[in-house]
Amino acid sequence: MLSFLRDVGVVAPKSERIASSPSQRLADRYRVFLEEERGLDRATIYNYSRHIDQFLTEQFGTGPIKLRALGTAQITAFIRRHTPRGGRGLAAQILTGLRSFFRFARLRGLLASDLAAAVPAVPGWEMSGPPKHLPAEAVQRVLAACERSTACGKRDYAILLLLARLGLRAGEIVALQLDDLDWVNGQLTVRSKKGNGWASLPLPIDVGRALTRYLKVRSPSPYRNVFVRGYAPHTPFVASGPISVLARKAIEKADVKSARTGAHVFRHSLATEMLRRGASLDEIGRVLRHRDPNSTAIYARVDLGALRKLALPWPGGVR
Repeated sequence: MLSFLRDVGVVAPKSERIASSPSQRLADRYRVFLEEERGLDRATIYNYSRHIDQFLTEQFGTGPIKLRALGTAQITAFIRRHTPRGGRGLAAQILTGLRSFFRFARLRGLLASDLAAAVPAVPGWEMSGPPKHLPAEAVQRVLAACERSTACGKRDYAILLLLARLGLRAGEIVALQLDDLDWVNGQLTVRSKKGNGWASLPLPIDVGRALTRYLKVRSPSPYRNVFVRGYAPHTPFVASGPISVLARKAIEKADVKSARTGAHVFRHSLATEMLRRGASLDEIGRVLRHRDPNSTAIYARVDLGALRKLALPWPGGVR
């Protein structure tokens, strides 16, 4: 309510938060650096800086900052404490945030050594196995199980269709604006930090219908984001996390068993189904807006029929 009253000018603007400790002040300087010098969006700044807040608090508490006293032992201990609680994605986010912060600290003269080099990399093993995906019938079960009688239900169903039919990333759904919907030409503009930055995709009929049904009951909001929260003051999502939570709950509600339950599993499922229906890897790459062909090449591993032709005969014949 206060956010809404500030937006309409009834209540004075919120004063800036005053950092109460050296750790908070340094973390705030890092956030300003990410926004003004790196030009990162709000979601990326949040994902990086929240781990830095935790790291600085654990290392220094409310006392003075002594980054030069840090070594590989403290960094490794922090990583070992916090990376096991999530998957590979969270681990990569923590490690990337630490490397970014240490580069910032060295650039500002707060560090003499390159501590960024002491942060390990997350093993990729991108070609070690087929991408986790849902069969087409499982995707349909998830969509059919979605409750569509409420405003939030209509919103969630539209989000799931964007994931399943167009393969949008969670961050792209968060960034989707009302002006990105071209109803006359039946197109959707997708804006992303990855790939070429933006792309125009055809708007399938079922996706368009789901969007219109949601927008008719969408809560009034001063924001131009297509999707807003279901409670006042109906602000947009800050990061992509809620989209993945929504996807996980939808999969669990449909009683679908899956090794992956985040939003990205629908993107893999779309690509896998396109390949099975005869689409080429180049066509899949254009739909998914891949900049690197290697990103699309992982789906070749699910085309077992084509891979069998490459298999060499077993020495001695089949037994």
